Amino acid sequence: MKRKVLLIALIIFISILTLGYIFLKPAFNYLSGYLSKSEQVKANVLIVEGWLPEYALEMAYREFEKTEYEYVITTGLQYRKEYYMVSENGYLIFYLKNKFSEMNESGPHSIEIDAYSELEGENRAHFNLFINDSLVADFFAEKSKKKYRADWAGNLRDIHTIYVQFTNDAVGDYGDRNLYVKEIIIDNKTKIPYQDNSEYDIGALYGKNRTINNFNSSAQYAKNRLLSMGIDSSLLIAIPGNKVKINRTLSSALAFRDWLKSTNIDIKGINIISMGTHTRRTWMTYNKILNEKYVIGIISLPDNIHNYSRLSKVLKTIRETLGIIYYWFILLPY
Repeated sequence: MKRKVLLIALIIFISILTLGYIFLKPAFNYLSGYLSKSEQVKANVLIVEGWLPEYALEMAYREFEKTEYEYVITTGLQYRKEYYMVSENGYLIFYLKNKFSEMNESGPHSIEIDAYSELEGENRAHFNLFINDSLVADFFAEKSKKKYRADWAGNLRDIHTIYVQFTNDAVGDYGDRNLYVKEIIIDNKTKIPYQDNSEYDIGALYGKNRTINNFNSSAQYAKNRLLSMGIDSSLLIAIPGNKVKINRTLSSALAFRDWLKSTNIDIKGINIISMGTHTRRTWMTYNKILNEKYVIGIISLPDNIHNYSRLSKVLKTIRETLGIIYYWFILLPY
């Protein structure tokens, strides 16, 4: 009964806030601004939340470039994503020479890419398939997961690389066009997943912006991306949190607190990079978990939600408002 009453009250509360947005837009704008506010401090440690999208990680790199940080800490939860998100035009490169070194089977062979597109219709993702340096096929990916097949007439031992080239990345009112790739399948039996078998070159093939797909947490992924942008590996530390379905920011903050107990790094101040209306919750969480032992600042990056509807923006603000209230209560024991 109590749950039912609470649910009804929550629905009424959200409805009032949503309808109130029409008449109280300035108040919503103020609330959104409050949740997204930056308050940077003089610091030698920069924390970057690993869930941030690609453009935000690039902004985090620029923050590192212009400020003299001694260390960059990436946080985020342990995970193993089934499909790899190719978020910008570039090449997902599978290195296969050692995979087929013992095989001496002449063709033809089937080469399949297990993939899907985030969008559908005229906004589908397009990709080219290269075997070694030869273009063998191109496809428009569907929103549903499926396998895209090409035939290879040669010997498997002659294959040293397979490239999946994403060619039509774009963002607009229709959404964000991304390509997702799970694995390569040879002759319907040999499966080669992207994890630990591929690298992602953004833009030009064999360029300087490369990510090695050997990560098992968003913290490690963000570290790899920042490494590829040019941050020295000696300055980068990935601290993954425990895998949880809820309280993810809390899990990351607890992992950072535990790491602090074992490090001899002299922390003079900490700035945390978050994004949009989630910023205030991140800042509050780290301050409470670290018991205000350190000077902590927050840097809020813009949330790229220009393609969201007005209602989506309202709901996002409401969600983060409720989230910060919820976090305040669950953090009391800490």
